[in-house]
Formats: sequence, C-alpha cells, structure tokens
Amino acid sequence: MTDSEARSGRAERAWLVVVLVMASACVAQAFGRFTWGVVLPGARDDLLGGSNTLAGLFGTLNVTAYLAGTLAVSWAATRVTLVGLVRIGLVISTVGLGLAAMAPSGPVLALALVVMGVGGAVIWIPGPAISARALPPHRSGMAVGLVGSGVGIGIVFAGQMAAFLDRRSNADDLWQTLYRIEFSIAIVVLIGTFLFLQSRGDRPAGAGGFGGIGALRKVRGWIPATAAYASFGFAYILVIGFLVARLTDDSGLSSGEVTAMFSIVGVATIVGGLTLGPLSDRIGRRVTLTAAFVTFGACALLLLTGRQPWIVLASVGIGLMFSGMPALIIAHIVDNTDVETYGPAFSAATLAFGVAQMVSPLIGGALADALGSFTWVFVLSATVSFIGAGFASRLPPPHPQ
Repeated sequence: MTDSEARSGRAERAWLVVVLVMASACVAQAFGRFTWGVVLPGARDDLLGGSNTLAGLFGTLNVTAYLAGTLAVSWAATRVTLVGLVRIGLVISTVGLGLAAMAPSGPVLALALVVMGVGGAVIWIPGPAISARALPPHRSGMAVGLVGSGVGIGIVFAGQMAAFLDRRSNADDLWQTLYRIEFSIAIVVLIGTFLFLQSRGDRPAGAGGFGGIGALRKVRGWIPATAAYASFGFAYILVIGFLVARLTDDSGLSSGEVTAMFSIVGVATIVGGLTLGPLSDRIGRRVTLTAAFVTFGACALLLLTGRQPWIVLASVGIGLMFSGMPALIIAHIVDNTDVETYGPAFSAATLAFGVAQMVSPLIGGALADALGSFTWVFVLSATVSFIGAGFASRLPPPHPQ
C-alpha cells in the first residue's frame, strides 16, 4: 500500500466517524428531543385528553431528564470512554423512541420522553469531541459544526415527514407512525455505531470533581465560556419556543406562513454549524461567537416587525445561530481539553446551559401572560443575547500571550 493510499484510507475512516456521530446526534437530539414539538398536537389529543398543561409538563420532563443525563455523564466520563458514552446514549435514545412508538397511555409516553432526555445528554456531550478529534486540528470547528448539522437535518426530516404523513392519512396515531419511522432509523444507526465507531486509544477521564466542575475549571476562559453557554440556553429557547405564538397571535400571520418560517429556521440550522465552525477556525472563536450573539439578538428584535422580508431574514439568522453558537462554545472547550478532561468539563458547562434552558420558558410564558403580548419575551431574549456577547468577548485568544 502506498503512502497516498494509506492517507486516503485514514481520511475515509475519519469521515465515517464524523458521519456516525452526526447520525447519533440526529437520533438523540432531533428525534429524541425536538420531535416532541412536532408530534405534540397529535399526542395531546390522542393520549392526554387535549390538555396543553399535560403536554407542557411532558416537555419539561424531557428537559429535566436531560439535566439528569448531564450529571450522569460527568460521573460516567471517569469510567467510560467517549465512544462508549455515545454507544450507551444511543441505546438509551433508541429504547426511548421504541417506547414512544408503542406508548398506549400517557404515563408510558412520559417515561419515553424521560428516557430520550437522558439519552440526548449522554450522546451530545461526547459526540462533538469525537468528531473534532477525527479530523485535523485546523478543522475542529467544522467537525463540531457538522454534529450540529446532523441535528438540523433530523429536525427538518421530522417536520417534513410529519407533513407527508398528514397529507396521506387522517388517522389519530400519525404521531406514533413518525416515532416508529425514527425508531427504525435509530436501530440502523445503533448497529453502525457498534460496527464502525471504534475507540482509538482514548481513556476514561480522570477525576473531574463534583459534576465535572474540577475539570471545567482547568479550561482557559471557563467562566466566560460557561456564562456564554448559559446565556445561549436562556435566549434561544425563548425564540424557538414562542416563535409560532408570536407570529400567529401578535403578528397575525396565517398558519401556512408560520409553518414556512419555522421550516426556514430548520433548514438554516443545517448549515449554521458548517458556516460558523469553519469561520471560527480562521478568525477565532472569540470574535465569531461575539458576533453570533449580537446577530441572534438583532434577529430576535427583527422578528418583532412582523413584516416581510424582515421576518424571513430573521428566521434565517435564528436558524444559523441556533446551531452555530453552541458549536463555537463546544469547539472552545475541545480546544482547551484533552480526551480525559473533555467529558467532565463539557458536562459541567452543559449543566449551566440546561438550567437556563429549563427556567427560560417558564419566565417567558409568565411574562407573556402578564403583559398580554410576546413582544417583551423577544426583547428579553435579545437582551440576554447581548449580555452573552459580552461574556463571549472575554474568551481568551487562541494561544497564550
């Protein structure tokens, strides 16, 4: 075998790793977490007696389980390799999808969402690092961005498949048909992961302290990085969670127009990580992330116009930043950890993100009810985004001065 053939073989194996991690993130995040927003109306009417309160509670269960999964990873990372964590998380997510696909009652569906929430955290934390280290260091931002693109692809797939199923049938259990399709895909990805995703010399992390705090504190710029991640968690979910309500209730858009805007967000999500990740490889994480926070805040305010073409531009920007911003924060942590400290460190940062993500919808909903409009919800999102930009601007430069 020639040197060029050997290099080609290594490159093919590296890209196979990236694709498998993308697919795993798609199963864990897009299928296991974000599909709930797509199937909520059908599941609510079929199993929950039409109760929006129960439907909201089920969504909260998923997010809370994600937090629990984050803590579990901070412990497991000292005992299991990153590849091992992905495999475990994928098994958990697949089981959750299987439960949702056959759930005969609300309690079983609740259990499925809890299981999928845990699986989402167990995969999401190690996945970006595996992808980044499969490619050369100067492409780590792109590699992390590709993992986020896998989530975006899954979100678009879920939305489009749901629309396709709705056109083909009026059955009450179409939401479970979508989960059955996703469960089948998850089994294929699970098999591929066990066959082709191999651990290449990485070891379980050393002790990372409680919740991974000890490992996180060794990351250069860990305070602004963690604060920026929490700011993103608080700000993004206000926009994503209340976008449809804002455009429908406050702006008076038709259901078709609102669906189109949400689809635009989903499509832009696919390319967000691929755009900002490589850009940060060139000009630095700090500059790129600061600009991304400012852009997200500006887009949140632009949505308040309720008019075209501004809401289209805002939807594109929201989608790009939605996948691009976490990719940049993850890339910063990858840059400043090794295979032993990454898992606990990112787990600790994700815990702060998860708490912010959990309380944000409650605050936003209360604000909307109190003021009778979603205007100040989006203003709050923009304000927190601009605060996040301040934290991002405090990240250290790529190399110690």
